[in-house]
Amino acid sequence: MNKNRKYGMQLFAQTINPDNVTMYEQKDGTIPEKYNKLILKEIINNSKVMQLAKYEEMDGKEKEFEYFAKGPGAYWVGEGEKIQTSKPQWMKAKMVAKKLGVIIPCSREFLHYKMSDFFEQMKPKIAEAFHQKFDDAAIRNIDNPFPQSLEESAVAAGNVISGGINYDNILSMEDALNDADYDVNAFISTKKNRSTLRNVHKIENGVIVESLYDRGANTIDGLPVVDLKGMAKGNLYAGDFDYMYYGIPFGMSYKLDESAQLSTLKNEDGTPVNLFEQELVALRVTMDVGFMIVKDEAFAKLEKEESKLGKLTVQSAAGTEKGDTKITVTPSKTGGNTYKYKISEEEVSVAYGQNVKTWSVWDGTADITAEAGKNITVVECNAEYQAMKAGTAVVTAKA
Repeated sequence: MNKNRKYGMQLFAQTINPDNVTMYEQKDGTIPEKYNKLILKEIINNSKVMQLAKYEEMDGKEKEFEYFAKGPGAYWVGEGEKIQTSKPQWMKAKMVAKKLGVIIPCSREFLHYKMSDFFEQMKPKIAEAFHQKFDDAAIRNIDNPFPQSLEESAVAAGNVISGGINYDNILSMEDALNDADYDVNAFISTKKNRSTLRNVHKIENGVIVESLYDRGANTIDGLPVVDLKGMAKGNLYAGDFDYMYYGIPFGMSYKLDESAQLSTLKNEDGTPVNLFEQELVALRVTMDVGFMIVKDEAFAKLEKEESKLGKLTVQSAAGTEKGDTKITVTPSKTGGNTYKYKISEEEVSVAYGQNVKTWSVWDGTADITAEAGKNITVVECNAEYQAMKAGTAVVTAKA
């Protein structure tokens, strides 16, 4: 990982003084140069992609550039013989920038802030929203507008190792890239993996002879690790990040609105946030960012072993009171697990680890009020409400 990679920031010239103008007077435009630069700096310093990848300068939405694929060769030369020559191999690539936007609601009082004070307040919120969204797309392929992601590249190259984090699997990740003549220069992990990584050892005759993880330096096999929020525990990425690029062609633009209804933001009662009715203001900020991977084979993924949902046998019989059903479940729940259930017209599909916190609680013995002929799905979940086992039956209720 090279924290000193060069990056560029092309910004529009400003004709206003942000210290003398309120947001009410300037409700839209480009973010003042100083704060545009500060927000970009915070995005770049926190984005895992931007920490690891190469920056490619862009002066428009699309950028064609050449990348170094193969170097010139050297030759043995006999006395008096002519030295052979070869050309370095360069490949062409085209990177296309996509627009990224964020909407941040705030109190109407913010309209009376000076532009400088306003963007100083909003800087961390804007930066966090942008770098998290960009990293999720470029690394994990979540809501991804780009033609590639690190996740897709590892799968496309066949560089996916299953079985969870252990000594042999981490070395297998590195070997997959080294064997194809790529140099692993960083890992992408999550802080949730640290407890597992601390126990990644090579053991011979009951003695630890090598540990791959350095907790103090946060390195694996001597290589830097960056931790990505939201990544699933048990997953790990490795790569030669010289084959990953990003670019930022323009400065950020903004607009303030006082009357919109925000369909993607909800109040506690589930209704959309209405700025006019609730006397709020929404800040919309957009930026353009490009991303591409030029060699799928330069990246690998280690994934946890997929766990399967256990099966419960659920039986329904007429309960004691009218409209009640008596449910029996086998096998019985284990440890500190609890039961949750849902009544539905159709059979409910349940995935391993699915959160069922909002389902109804059942103590395992009490009758349940349910309409005959409907489906009852019972889930055994752990303390985090994650589904471990599930089963379904058609309800038989006392008439």
